[in-house]
Amino acid sequence: MSADQHEDGPAPGGSVRADSRRTSFRESPFLPAVVLSLILAAAAGLFAGSYTYTMANPTPRHIPAATVDYTGTGVPRDFVAAMEKALGASLELRPYRGQAAARADVEDQRVFAVLTFRGDDVRLDVASAAGQSVAQVLVQTAPRAAREAGAGLRIHDLKPLQPGDPRGLAIFYISLAAVIIGFVGAIQLSVHARDLDPLERIAAIAGYALLGSFSIAAVVDWLLGALDLPFAESWSILAFTMFTSGMVFTMFNTLFGRWAMLPTWGLMVLLGNPSSGGAVSWPLLPSPLGRIGQWLPPGASVNAQHTAVYFGDAQHAFPFLVLAAWAAVSTAVFWVWRHRHPGGRSADRPEPPAADAPAGA
Repeated sequence: MSADQHEDGPAPGGSVRADSRRTSFRESPFLPAVVLSLILAAAAGLFAGSYTYTMANPTPRHIPAATVDYTGTGVPRDFVAAMEKALGASLELRPYRGQAAARADVEDQRVFAVLTFRGDDVRLDVASAAGQSVAQVLVQTAPRAAREAGAGLRIHDLKPLQPGDPRGLAIFYISLAAVIIGFVGAIQLSVHARDLDPLERIAAIAGYALLGSFSIAAVVDWLLGALDLPFAESWSILAFTMFTSGMVFTMFNTLFGRWAMLPTWGLMVLLGNPSSGGAVSWPLLPSPLGRIGQWLPPGASVNAQHTAVYFGDAQHAFPFLVLAAWAAVSTAVFWVWRHRHPGGRSADRPEPPAADAPAGA
């Protein structure tokens, strides 16, 4: 070994090899596999955390309730105070002159219960169909409040759930199915039908939305008998939901390419489903989630479906407008920036040779 080699150190071959290994790793399939593993680990924790936070121990904050006072002395504050103490929440009391007006607002889902006062007697009318979890906490706490206030108590369910769905979760499940199959279908189109042009892709999403939503409604109603659905309306809501979900992924696929699953999962599953009010009624959700959820596709779907099944004469336009807005914005973004979408048939892409073409043709 020469003196020059001792003075100058080893040849730079080791550094070149290290750079080569780093470059090789970046260009190999191992880098995205490692990144994806880390993302999936974080997503698993967030998924479990978001559902546990909202659903494991639902706590009432503010519960809108109607009051009808036949005593002429005003609402008995001792009973209301005992109810709020037992609930650990405040009752938003709204006075009505009679039962008819109060029950009309129950049908319109503006209030979740009706408190009627006659002398020392209290009648509590709940509506399980408006929110089974809210009705449950009211029924559990009312007897204790009546004992503390020295009042008589009668409880009645104005709008019970259907026998096949005693916990009121079927609507949440069918809406969840429509949301997840909606964007999973769009993912599969991007993998297995990559060459679809923009109009063809939109039509394919609309097609599987119509078929998939019919399947959901038919299984739940005709096969299992869990819910007696207003079939045409429920089918249309599920189809609208599935199409919107598919277009949301398509929009994110246009904007973010192969990482489109991240914002789709975050919006529709981590945030949208727990805040939808399907598993836990919105008065029991943390306040920000209860408000945000009504403006997201899963919450709009649950809202529209719930009203269609149990409050058919009081259907609102709001959830349909929310779904329409998300579908329209997603479709518009995809269409305007369709050249960025990773799919489609390129004009300069060489056509594959015909199967019967001679060699060298």
